[in-house]
Amino acid sequence: MNEHLTRRRFLGAAALALPAFSGSGAFAQDARESLGTMQGKPMSGPHPLETLMKAHPATMREELHGVHPRVYTTRAGLEELRQRARGSHRAQWQQALAGLTALREDPAPAPAQKRRAQNNTAIGIMGAALAWQIEGDARYLAAAKRYMDAAVSYQVWGYTYSKPDIDLAAGHLLYGLGAAYDLLYDALTEEERKRYRDKLVRQATILANHFMPKPGKSYSYSQNHCFIPVAGLAVAAYALWDEVPQAASWAALSRAIFSRVLEVASPDGYFYEGVEYWIFSMPWIVHALDAFAHAAGDDMYDTPALRRAHLYIAHSLTPNGQDVFDFGDVFEGPVTRSRMGEEPVRTHPGGKLNSNFNLLYRLAARFGNPEAQGVADWMASLGHVCAEDFWTLLWRDSALRSTPISAVKPYHHFDDLGTVYWRSDWTDKATAFAFRAGPPEGHHVATILPKLPDWHLEMGHSHPDAGSFILYGGGTYLTGPMGYAGIPSTKLNNAPLIDDKGQANEGGGHDAFRDYPYARLDSIRITEARLGRERADITAELAGAYKPELGVEKLQRRFSYANKAWTVRDTLVASKPVALTAQVHGDRAIRKSGEHGFVVEGEPSSLKVQAQAAALKADIVPGVVIAAGPPGHVDQGPREERGMVLRLSLPASKRASLTTRLSF
Repeated sequence: MNEHLTRRRFLGAAALALPAFSGSGAFAQDARESLGTMQGKPMSGPHPLETLMKAHPATMREELHGVHPRVYTTRAGLEELRQRARGSHRAQWQQALAGLTALREDPAPAPAQKRRAQNNTAIGIMGAALAWQIEGDARYLAAAKRYMDAAVSYQVWGYTYSKPDIDLAAGHLLYGLGAAYDLLYDALTEEERKRYRDKLVRQATILANHFMPKPGKSYSYSQNHCFIPVAGLAVAAYALWDEVPQAASWAALSRAIFSRVLEVASPDGYFYEGVEYWIFSMPWIVHALDAFAHAAGDDMYDTPALRRAHLYIAHSLTPNGQDVFDFGDVFEGPVTRSRMGEEPVRTHPGGKLNSNFNLLYRLAARFGNPEAQGVADWMASLGHVCAEDFWTLLWRDSALRSTPISAVKPYHHFDDLGTVYWRSDWTDKATAFAFRAGPPEGHHVATILPKLPDWHLEMGHSHPDAGSFILYGGGTYLTGPMGYAGIPSTKLNNAPLIDDKGQANEGGGHDAFRDYPYARLDSIRITEARLGRERADITAELAGAYKPELGVEKLQRRFSYANKAWTVRDTLVASKPVALTAQVHGDRAIRKSGEHGFVVEGEPSSLKVQAQAAALKADIVPGVVIAAGPPGHVDQGPREERGMVLRLSLPASKRASLTTRLSF
């Protein structure tokens, strides 16, 4: 074990803690951040969202007026769910009851400024409210009210120092309190209804006013800080429809924004913010679309992105079933893989991945897709955890056939995002890899972005990682990136450097792609991908990833696999002499082994690296990352060391070629 991991294990949770933040100005808010909305110069004509709101005014199904519940189910629907809970879904329901947040712990007291504390309150509300309706046990009703009262006690929904009342926690609590108000309506006193309704109206009004279109306003439709708050607004709108006149406008706004969210999503099913954000974000797309489908009779599900989502999460799992191919802002690299610090309690409770796999049951049911059902069943067999496992009662169609995971092709090319996943089979003994070479939000963006003046990109969770790869073999995560970063950098990934510099506009904040021409990013692409059961051969063009002033005219990376070995061939053509560097990361120590040979230590298997070049400089250095800072100040986190890095550099030249062979 290398010195870095030994030191981190000794320091424990303290080594992972974010810097203290009191809201007193210790950190400056990142003025460049454009999460959710951004105000720019007025556009000509009506705002596109206004047009969408007029074209698709919100409605509610006629038979649901004046009755509760109605957002996600009805009284008749609840009776069917009670039968499921006693029959076909009994095992899953009993597991959900045993893990209810509101029965395990008290809600966070006001002001609840600890990270994710208010999110957990919202989930606690929803779980207890549904449990009471299914079980009729007074304990669940009391727990739901206790959590609902906590939500009302939070004067600010969210962080007082970063986007108060308009961000993620506001969306969570509008959903939790709104859905519970609807589910528990007949069990609440008039005084309780008024208290919860008044709080919902106050918070929904603030959030709706923030997101309402006005001249020059644009939205980060594909980014979770946009659609998560709006999902909560949709739930609150349908919960309060008959009681609050402005509820219809909230629903219309929410529907218009979600129509854009679905329009800009990648058609290949890949989630550009990474696996951790799929797990965190996808529930809110489902919660919003379910509210539209059930309360309004407006089914918006049928999009390629959602039809193919199961492929993304299935291929994102490494063969051990508990780690992931972690491109972008995903966990903490070597730290998470070693299960150290505080984060595994959230990411791997009980040692099992919190993957929210039950979302796939909803998608499988909606599309009648046995393959999606099979992926969900497979993830369940791995012991995965869901933050809201009580939803399985509604989402899982027990009559739908389940395709075994062994019948799913073990490799896939997500051609829009330029990412290939390959594995020898679906067992835990498989050899596997992932290779990435595409623009951060996909090739489709280059076509549709100019047509949507109301959409701005916020790509901070994507890393400048074109040409990077992740390898898994011999029961070991052999090499991959360093995880979530406050300031993403190419040096955090197995991607090439030019004159020791990385890609796009890295180094200026959390979004490495801000103000970098998307047309140039679109030129990053996989030009060929030949995938088979025994081998793979991928060719990618990476020149567009680097600033023009670096002089890179061509940078081709050919990535091949056969016989438990990978070969990486880099070919560079530049307008001036530049130094080409290839990188290989390790979670543990890296040591030299003969001329141009190295070993990246792992357990139980290690990765052997052999460089083939006449002149070569090799450096073995600690992996350094600026970790994530507090919300709203993500680029101001602490400096951390995570693992080690082997950097293989050629002398500066206008033409260069470097071949690296990796095996285990």
